[in-house]
Amino acid sequence: MLAGCTQDQLQGYLPTNPETTNHTSRIIGLWVNSWIVLLAVGVLTWGLIIWAAVAYRRRRGQTGLPVQLRYNMPIEILYTIVPLILVLGFFAFTARDQAVIEEAIPNPDVKIEVFAKRWAWDFNYVNENVYSPGVQAEQLPSGPIDTSNLPKLVLPVNAKVEIKLESRDVIHSFWVVEFLYKKDMIPGKTPANYMYFIPQEIGSYMGKCAELCGEYHSLMLFEVDVVSQADYDAYIQGQRVAGFEGQLGAEFNVNQNLPGNGGTTEE
Repeated sequence: MLAGCTQDQLQGYLPTNPETTNHTSRIIGLWVNSWIVLLAVGVLTWGLIIWAAVAYRRRRGQTGLPVQLRYNMPIEILYTIVPLILVLGFFAFTARDQAVIEEAIPNPDVKIEVFAKRWAWDFNYVNENVYSPGVQAEQLPSGPIDTSNLPKLVLPVNAKVEIKLESRDVIHSFWVVEFLYKKDMIPGKTPANYMYFIPQEIGSYMGKCAELCGEYHSLMLFEVDVVSQADYDAYIQGQRVAGFEGQLGAEFNVNQNLPGNGGTTEE
């Protein structure tokens, strides 16, 4: 059965592959192994249910209720201890993998500051001192979404990337689907949330907001392009030539009365 599985089946039908980033293989492993354990538990549970239904069914000629049993301590201990072991096991493996994924990368090659806003994204390339302003995705009259003007985040392949996640208004969530990881962007949170990863495959990847944030939440889309270092340098230079030099900072935030920015609050 295992030899007949396709690659999609072997990685649990996740929409990526193990080499997309330095973290995707770890996440795929956690996902697939969890399902293997759960499937084994499910088969055992279904088997016991079917066995009990067949072995203790009412036979022809029998009347009344069968002998009622109570307080079977071995069984009660079993169905208490086994779920506890499963929960602790899932927690331990999840905590182990999350600790690795969340660990800060020392001396990142690329630092990005992402501002989420209803309903688009601003990208600051911190080291290069250029930015890319984003606009909301547009739905065409025929139905599909026009992807030609989506906000675009460009990253060099095999570079250590640090992303600082901030919001200009409400809670959003930064999600690159094929990276298999997402993280909330909470206005006024100090320190801000960060993501660290190494993109390992050149290509285009779709991103979206994963936190319901208002009327046009479904149109809050963006694209991540992983390119060669030469193409990345050319993109940065193109942003400079186009006049996008500098940074789009917190001065454009909608919430101007958050703690620490000198504004006033009302109760």
